[in-house]
Amino acid sequence: MTNDVAKIEDDDVQVGVARPQRLLRLPEVMHRVGLKRSAIYQRMSEGRFPKSRSLGLKCAVWVESEVEEWVSNVVSID
Repeated sequence: MTNDVAKIEDDDVQVGVARPQRLLRLPEVMHRVGLKRSAIYQRMSEGRFPKSRSLGLKCAVWVESEVEEWVSNVVSID
């Protein structure tokens, strides 16, 4: 019976399914990385922070996975 349960659980797992991308606005990015607006934009201009995307004239967003990867890289350096 234990093998049956394990098989059912294995059948329900979807392998290789990509998680949908979330877009983050500046206040959320600032909260997650612990930097102020000017520091984020300075690092972006130096190529040391993920670039924002424009959704309109006054709407900049960042891809969540890119911000998470940046945080992981910063943590792994220390």
